[in-house]
Amino acid sequence: MAKKLLTESDSNYDHLEKMTVLELLENINQEDQTVAQSVEKCIPEIEKLVLEIVPRMEQGGKLFYIGAGTSGRLGIVDASECPPTFGVPHDLVVGLIAGGDGAIRKAVEFAEDDSKQGWKDLKQHGINSLDIVIGIAASGRTPYVIGAVESAGQNGCLTGCITCNENTKLAEVSAHPIEALVGPEFVTGSTRMKAGTAQKLILNMISTSVMIKLGHVQGNKMVDMQLSNEKLVERGIKMLQEHLSISEENAKQLLAKYGSVRRAIEASQ
Repeated sequence: MAKKLLTESDSNYDHLEKMTVLELLENINQEDQTVAQSVEKCIPEIEKLVLEIVPRMEQGGKLFYIGAGTSGRLGIVDASECPPTFGVPHDLVVGLIAGGDGAIRKAVEFAEDDSKQGWKDLKQHGINSLDIVIGIAASGRTPYVIGAVESAGQNGCLTGCITCNENTKLAEVSAHPIEALVGPEFVTGSTRMKAGTAQKLILNMISTSVMIKLGHVQGNKMVDMQLSNEKLVERGIKMLQEHLSISEENAKQLLAKYGSVRRAIEASQ
């Protein structure tokens, strides 16, 4: 009999339907508090991956996240936040999900079981040997993701993965496996919970540290952010006021003239 995966192991709790709402919330929160500790243990592996991602992206490489279900959606969320946050092109960090964009909102049956489609999807985006592919799968056994990562490695790409089980096939085909062992879910097998939270934390760490090292943050400010709404325009004005020690009116004028915090700062120095 195959060994039961950690992500499939029985919850630490039982008779959930008999708990009060307060008990449910407190117990879920208790479990969530263990996630950051599990991610902390992964920092050495995350560091190794980031240190290899940065020089490739400096040479023009792109970063791809690929997953199915919740894992795929988390990759898409992280990728889609990079352009507004860091001012990078929309095709620099790309999230792909089994079943295509329609699967973001509605599950596509059996899409994750096709071991060849992931690489086909990557090729649609013009993937080349400078690029990075990070497979995301809580179980570590999703054929769509395994096939994509394995083919990417065979074609010279840098590969990594984020999984929540040990010694999986996905880790085996990845140059830089990251195994966040969060343990049993509150609802047995519901990896959208702790596993999903761990994946999101790790994606935050990867994309943020990479973008900082690529020069898209000055001090602690998002100087390349897209000024796509009033809130962000106001934030940009405050950044200029603080950085240049100028009035709000002067900051408004500079931002209107140059269209970005970075260009406004550079023009004023």
